[in-house]
Amino acid sequence: MIDNVIRTFKNLDNKDFRLLTGIELGMKDFEWVPVEEVKKFTKYPYKTLHHKLRLLMKNNLVIGTNLPYEGYQIYFDGYDALALNTFVKRGTISAIGVEIGVGKESVVHEAIKEPELSIGEPTPVIIKFHREGRTSFTQVKRVREHLAYREHFSWIYAARLSAKREYDIMKMLYPRVSIPKPIDHNRHAFVMAVAKGSLLAKTRLLDPEWFLDKIISQIMITYSFGVIHADLSEYNIFVYECGVQFIDWPQYINLDHPQADDLLKRDVFNVLAFFKRKYGIKRNTDDVVAYIKSKQ
Repeated sequence: MIDNVIRTFKNLDNKDFRLLTGIELGMKDFEWVPVEEVKKFTKYPYKTLHHKLRLLMKNNLVIGTNLPYEGYQIYFDGYDALALNTFVKRGTISAIGVEIGVGKESVVHEAIKEPELSIGEPTPVIIKFHREGRTSFTQVKRVREHLAYREHFSWIYAARLSAKREYDIMKMLYPRVSIPKPIDHNRHAFVMAVAKGSLLAKTRLLDPEWFLDKIISQIMITYSFGVIHADLSEYNIFVYECGVQFIDWPQYINLDHPQADDLLKRDVFNVLAFFKRKYGIKRNTDDVVAYIKSKQ
């Protein structure tokens, strides 16, 4: 849990982070990184190495085994600590706050970014930690196009690749598509601006027709860049006085995807179903999809 990382983070030193990095790199080649490989990377004496490893294991940053040999894996808390350390060193964040969202494949936290040149007030930001591969690699591969043809991968690889993929598409789309500004990325985490307004599912709209038109317009703009969100619903659309913002892009697809038409239709259907259910607005899914495609 991030709370554990936050409590532990201030007590970690450069030797701890080097040790965590050594295990992280070793997991590219080993399921359990042999202690000899960790020693080779860190160059720590065995006494120092084992003392550090015991402390990291006590704090749930690392897990170990003695069978069939002494080996170690970095745990999600350890990976979180490495990403946070990089963000702090870059000046991307200066403090991390409360958890504001959690799912099977991600954890989202508030954070603070200090102003550049020490001018102005600190800025609230969001950190999203990807958790792909934590429970079932098979399930992750089934729903993630970018992993479908990879036979072997660690959860570190799955989470890192998914975070980079989401961050990269947000960098490509911003600001032409209305999404939170992507700010920084490291390992399995990225930092972005706070989404504007409130979640559509939890908001009572005074002019729902206007907001529905705005949502359809953003789907159309996204489509014009050859991209389909592929997981759109009232739970990843934010609404504010001047418009809407889309969040959660890890499942996006390109138009050459064999299910592109079906997934576009599903996105549109989800949105229309919500507005019909909550506001009694009726629009035909096929007509809206045809309208989106006609504007390309």
